[in-house]
Amino acid sequence: MRIPIFQVDAFTETLFGGNPAAVCPLDAWLPDATLQAIAAENNLAETAFFVRDGGNYRLRWFTPATEVPLCGHATLASAFTILTLLEAGRDEVTFHTLSGPLRVTRDGDGFAMTLPRWDTHAIAPPAGLRDALGGEPRAWLAGERDYIAVYGSEAAVRALAPDIAALRDLDRPCVIATAPGDRTDFVLRFFAPAHGIDEDPVTGSAQCAMAPYWAGRLGKDTLTCQQASARGGLLRSTVLADAVRVSGGCVLYLEGSIVVPR
Repeated sequence: MRIPIFQVDAFTETLFGGNPAAVCPLDAWLPDATLQAIAAENNLAETAFFVRDGGNYRLRWFTPATEVPLCGHATLASAFTILTLLEAGRDEVTFHTLSGPLRVTRDGDGFAMTLPRWDTHAIAPPAGLRDALGGEPRAWLAGERDYIAVYGSEAAVRALAPDIAALRDLDRPCVIATAPGDRTDFVLRFFAPAHGIDEDPVTGSAQCAMAPYWAGRLGKDTLTCQQASARGGLLRSTVLADAVRVSGGCVLYLEGSIVVPR
């Protein structure tokens, strides 16, 4: 059988920037093993699969190694695919996911999605995390899913060369390094080797915790974030009472089909 596939660069205005995601519309769910095999073959931070559910869609995300409960950039890429390519007359779409309903709307030339808001709290770093990440963090936090190290400058975050194998053995799957930005409100880097992603190019879901943290620290509800990865990407976030609205652009890179056994 043939399955459509779109590869979309999310959180960027230019091709070859942001975070690439594969998007595969399905008529019905395939076995989980097949979905995981497709994601491994695509070898991108995430492959998104969606199936129509009434007027909207069920959405799932797979890294090359595992299914994950939330992925921001692949949600943005999925919305771009539907609102721009598959149902160009629509202005919004809601995805039903493991993290609840996620609504995405057009936002100027880009798209805005509403993600969960996650609280953070101060911690003492667990054994091995300080040495694995490196540098001299000013504070350590934990969130819903992540360990978070807060540094004093953007340069300190960019200079990190973490021990990825050591990060893989932590009891939380994701580690964020963040600091005040030179040209944006804050910067971050995102490491998730336990999910098969050594460093993610741009991470929408990181805004669930980071946007509320920096909003409280900076005293403003609308923020800009530069992800300081090799590809880089710009995110705009607005912190709401119980959610975070994250905006960015998308660019289509590839359109085609994949062939899998029935």
